[in-house]
Amino acid sequence: MILQRSVPILSFCKITSPKFLLLPFNLSSPASCSPLTSRFHHRPRTRIRAFSTAVSADEKQTDTFFSDETVSWSSLGIADKVSRALSSIGLNRPSLIQAASIPPILVGNDVVVAAETGSGKTHGYLVPLFHKLLCTTTNDTISDEKLHQISLVLCPNVMLCEQVVRMANCICNDNGEPLLRVAAVCGRQGWPVNRPNIIVSTPAALLNYLHAINPERRRRAEFIRDVKHVVFDEADMLLCGSFQNQVIRLINMFRFDEKLLSRAKNSPADKSLDTESESSIQVELEDHEDMEDDEEGEDKTDYGNSLEESEPVILKKRDWKRTREIYERSKQYIFVAATLPENGKRTAGGELKRLFPDATWVSGLYLHRHNPRLEQNWIEVTVDTQVDVLIDAVNHKLNTSLLSSDSGLSRTMVFANTVEAVEAIVTVLQGAGIECYCYHSESSLEDRTRNLIDFQQKGGIFVCTDAAARGTDIPNVSHVIQAEFATSAVDFLHRVGRTARAGQHGLVTSMYNKSNRDLVAAVRQAGKLCQPVEKAFSRKRSFRKKLKKQGGGKGGTLYVEDRIAGSLKAMEG
Repeated sequence: MILQRSVPILSFCKITSPKFLLLPFNLSSPASCSPLTSRFHHRPRTRIRAFSTAVSADEKQTDTFFSDETVSWSSLGIADKVSRALSSIGLNRPSLIQAASIPPILVGNDVVVAAETGSGKTHGYLVPLFHKLLCTTTNDTISDEKLHQISLVLCPNVMLCEQVVRMANCICNDNGEPLLRVAAVCGRQGWPVNRPNIIVSTPAALLNYLHAINPERRRRAEFIRDVKHVVFDEADMLLCGSFQNQVIRLINMFRFDEKLLSRAKNSPADKSLDTESESSIQVELEDHEDMEDDEEGEDKTDYGNSLEESEPVILKKRDWKRTREIYERSKQYIFVAATLPENGKRTAGGELKRLFPDATWVSGLYLHRHNPRLEQNWIEVTVDTQVDVLIDAVNHKLNTSLLSSDSGLSRTMVFANTVEAVEAIVTVLQGAGIECYCYHSESSLEDRTRNLIDFQQKGGIFVCTDAAARGTDIPNVSHVIQAEFATSAVDFLHRVGRTARAGQHGLVTSMYNKSNRDLVAAVRQAGKLCQPVEKAFSRKRSFRKKLKKQGGGKGGTLYVEDRIAGSLKAMEG
């Protein structure tokens, strides 16, 4: 058993004690579509937890994914037309994380949702956004300002953007038509001709668009003003590394617009802010290109500098960011992640605590922890045995009830750390007569998309790097194999989170060697003690560096391609 929390497993959203769970909202009352009028620094940060009820050994285990049967979309305040649309695609009742996150989103709070992969986080923010936008568009007495509301979803890459759009477009009315217009702005897809209700984009694509409409400064200011809800999907990734400056630039732009709007409403003089909005936002955009990335060394990939430090010092236009002036809110910020360590200034969770101290935090029961629906196999290998172990794991026929989906298809994902390792594994499996799909960053986008679709529709073996580990929603993956053990806690959690999703069971087979032995022992011990992964390992540093710092894990890493090459030579000899 292991400690990996990245899967779909929450239990009943149950209030057990005010000490553990605070609900600053009324679950029974429908959420209104009134403007957000909360103040930036006023409410204490609250935390909501999805709980699993304890049962005795002779009792049936409580569901660890769905909320209690008494909880429905309607009881959470979701409009009937949205509830019917969800039921038509098989979502008859909310998951635990959805039941916990939807009410504070409907109320208008800034919300941070940190829950294991496969727990239903995407619908956890899409459903309340659909409700809010539909309330706005169907109310005849609504103001023009509310009629033009836009929800923005930011994702780290094109594949995730397209996935969110597909999920949103599945929410249809009784005639089979999507309830809202949802469009992706990324990759080769330009700005939609018809105004969408929800825009899904990467930070870079959105900033490029805002720069592209530079001659039409009024249009840019109107777009920023119309965005009322901003979702950051895979928030830990967006707030770190190469995305960090882009995301902070966008947050600064939206917050500055909030302050301008608040100032206009509270000003005794009745004057238009169009000119001021355009000039101020123009400064924000122009400074984006001048932002420098000061990330250093091994922190470059994972963290980057503190967000406070990354903000340029322009006092006249940006003194609001330093004085933290209280102002009327007009936008809502929602952050969603499957891995979100909070300890430390430079972690994504630490930055969110500082930047959004009043946000409501919704935590999954198995965040960073072992998922009880997941079975773990640990196999130590050597240069001589690792090829045979890999082939045996791929051909695993034991416990067919676990390894087959309801459709009868079997789906197995094999993870390696490098592109070279993936190619080597594909060569070995094909040499053993096992057909497989290949997926890594050096493949073309067309090849990756085609292989991913074929794997989803036909099942089989999917050999990949961690490019397929984060956010990719592949239904009914029954088996995950780590041909190379993950090099970081985050990669480990996202890998094992590809199976045991949405309340299903799954199997993970982890291959390791002598150099990984101490690491594996620490991981398994954390699982037994029900500790989160970061208690055993640093998120910022790789597993190996943490172990070396502790005086263990010595010896060079034997990469898969090297071991396989040696085994092939031995077989040829």
